Amino acid sequence: MNFNKNKIFKILAIVFVMLILAWVWVFADGQNNKFLEIDFFDVGQGDSIFIETPKGKQVLIDGGPDLTILEKLGQELPFWDRYIDLIVLTHPEHDHINGLIEVMKRYKIGGILTNGIIRSTAEYKKWIKIIQKENIPVFIAQVGEVIDLDNNVKLFVLYPFESLEGQRVKRANNTSIVAQLVYKNFELLLTGDIEKEVEKKLIDANINLRSSILKVPHHGSKTSSTKDFIGAVNPLVAVIQAGKDNPYGHPHQSVLERLNLNKVAVFRTDQDGDIEILTDGINFEVR
Repeated sequence: MNFNKNKIFKILAIVFVMLILAWVWVFADGQNNKFLEIDFFDVGQGDSIFIETPKGKQVLIDGGPDLTILEKLGQELPFWDRYIDLIVLTHPEHDHINGLIEVMKRYKIGGILTNGIIRSTAEYKKWIKIIQKENIPVFIAQVGEVIDLDNNVKLFVLYPFESLEGQRVKRANNTSIVAQLVYKNFELLLTGDIEKEVEKKLIDANINLRSSILKVPHHGSKTSSTKDFIGAVNPLVAVIQAGKDNPYGHPHQSVLERLNLNKVAVFRTDQDGDIEILTDGINFEVR
């Protein structure tokens, strides 16, 4: 049986298209499930949280202090996925912003949510330069804003109480964005590096802080996680992002004791490595 070259090319083209469609179907099917995935990356002494919604929307909250975040994203995302829908910078301190700068060099970013404060650090200047170069849309966080990430998946901004855009501060911890990620009946409270002063403001404002999971503020520092704040959140699980053998003594023993008194299950990146949470909006599993 003889085939001319045109027929062979047509057959190969059809096979190629069928393979592509098969991969697209598999990929699309994987991106439309009922689970919300949250990964607390072990990036040493710093914060970095990756969120993927049931329909495949991706959010990266903070990037840690160095290039470790690139390795973590490489393990989490398929090689062809070079797009992140939203980056959230809770506040522009080294252990939150530095890794994001490297991510922004290598991934296409749909938008950025930040508190809007200005710093004089070299890292902050690099951050602004990349945003301007790539023309990335920037949104300033303020209480009352709701970001619709997916059907039934929303990010509610709880703090700052007013716009901080353009303000200059020496210590940025208490300018951290506080937000609650909600999927049906599941809530995750994201706290950046807030300290007890902001915790009290949130409580006094009668904001409903109750959440299934608490991202413990400021790496478990003794400056945060007061008894009243833990009681107001009333979490089932607490996640602490801290570096192994870090020089700050994070997490502080007093914080661990307060969480234990409230019968909160504690997971720590310095001991447990990467921590993954899967939820269908009703139940959740910690891996």
